[in-house]
Amino acid sequence: MQKLIAALVLCTLSGLAVSATPADTKTEKKKVQAKQVVKPKAHVAKAAALPLASGATPMVASAVADAKQQDIVADQVHTGRMVCELGNFVTVTPDPKSSTQFVVQMQKHTFHMTPVVSSTGAIRLEDAQAGAMWLQLSNKSMLMNSKLGQRMADECQSPDQVAVAEAMKLAPPPSLLDGPTIAKK
Repeated sequence: MQKLIAALVLCTLSGLAVSATPADTKTEKKKVQAKQVVKPKAHVAKAAALPLASGATPMVASAVADAKQQDIVADQVHTGRMVCELGNFVTVTPDPKSSTQFVVQMQKHTFHMTPVVSSTGAIRLEDAQAGAMWLQLSNKSMLMNSKLGQRMADECQSPDQVAVAEAMKLAPPPSLLDGPTIAKK
């Protein structure tokens, strides 16, 4: 039952239509297909035209944050050399020319990134021209290549993120599938 609920939640979040029973007639199938057809905006269509790895979804560049938001995000970005999985490392340094831009380096790749608006509260930096994104969560960061639709580096952690990850192991956050918590009086 939990797997079914999880699948429904994922489908709902991704905007896919879910049907409990398969459509029996051609008319019903056409209705479902007609509902799923959405005309993408110009920037979405351009991103969708890029080649992707199998099973990957395109990332579309978000609106660049205004100056005030950029300052807030810039203060929260972890900088320095961060060790990642598979022996990789990523170095994030503030751009000396701009207080709100960063240089993100991994092996031979160098990206000049700018903060973008994130509805999730995650710290997000993007180099739209190169098609790269740095996503920083409280317990880990990752470097994504949106042109290929894949991660370049994952499980990258600053010392602060290592501490948060250890705390999460000791006291894991509640699962989204556990249901709402009811406050007791």
